[in-house]
Amino acid sequence: MQMNPYLFFDGQCEEAFKFYAKLLGGKVEAMMTHEGTPAADHVPAEWRSKIIHARLSLGGQLLMGSDAPPDQQQKPQGFSVNISVSDPAEADRIFDALVDGGVATMPIGETFWAVRFGMLTDRFGIPWMINCEKAVQKAA
Repeated sequence: MQMNPYLFFDGQCEEAFKFYAKLLGGKVEAMMTHEGTPAADHVPAEWRSKIIHARLSLGGQLLMGSDAPPDQQQKPQGFSVNISVSDPAEADRIFDALVDGGVATMPIGETFWAVRFGMLTDRFGIPWMINCEKAVQKAA
């Protein structure tokens, strides 16, 4: 079994996935528009060039998404996409890039469990957590 986040955008899916691919070193494997699919007749004409399905491969993991038609778009809530890294500098780099144009809900910094941890909503409206955990200490 595999679980993959599926993100919905308000018309910025293509831009977001290209940004995420560059930032995270992934590869966009699919980027299909509504045009030419059975869904084309169910969205406004100006929406047909928007993304009906995108798939980004990140080291054996997948991030998927699409543009939700205007009457179906909802603000993401109740979740965050978590990125775990082992290098504190990499955590800072990813956080800084994602928060640019977005909003930090918890600035990146040290916590009791992590060398670096931060929470943000990026400029596309997607909530993220960046986590670089401390080494786990075993009980005596």
